[in-house]
Amino acid sequence: MNTIYRLLLVTLFFVSQNNQAQKRIALFNQKDLKGWYAFGEEKGKTNNADELFSVENNMIRMFGPKAGYLMSEQSFRNFELTVEYRWNTDVNVVRKNNNKNSGVMYLVPAETPDILWPKGIQFQIKEGATGDFVFLQETTLNINGTKTTPGKSVVSKRFADAEKPIGEWNQLVIISKNGVITQKLNGKTVNQGTESSVTEGRILLQYEGFPIDFRKVNIKKSK
Repeated sequence: MNTIYRLLLVTLFFVSQNNQAQKRIALFNQKDLKGWYAFGEEKGKTNNADELFSVENNMIRMFGPKAGYLMSEQSFRNFELTVEYRWNTDVNVVRKNNNKNSGVMYLVPAETPDILWPKGIQFQIKEGATGDFVFLQETTLNINGTKTTPGKSVVSKRFADAEKPIGEWNQLVIISKNGVITQKLNGKTVNQGTESSVTEGRILLQYEGFPIDFRKVNIKKSK
């Protein structure tokens, strides 16, 4: 009986550990920017992210006359990241330009310096190009058996379009598992590659000049 009891405890322990690994973590609490810091081309890095960006109606609202980003304080290795976004078309909101261009970066190494834009991989959010890979600061990935060329900013085009009309909410999903990267948009796989040169890092939300809203920034760790 004792042996059976011990086996049961061990089984329950591993089930609990697996459930924890699969638990979805909210990186944005829909109240404030706790867990993030901001970087702007004028102010540089600020640990008080509210100095650059704001939270309103459970959304992160990114706008203003200067480009910048929000960076997660935590780093992640194997994960599934889910982010919802939409373009903010309110003409009264301050903007740097009218080019609908932004992105979600991931696997930004903890040691990389804060610049526009740092090392890592970007899920491109751009009118007519959403879903493209952008490899920044020498980052590489194998796509269809060919390694991308290292460079400051290298684009690999999506192989499917799935973005919703401007003003509607979109859901992007990024899966990173032992160097294999998959990008999905609104339920459709839009890009994929293997043997990523970066396998662990932080999450970054970009503001490149056109107002954009983010919500439901969640991550699920995997083994």
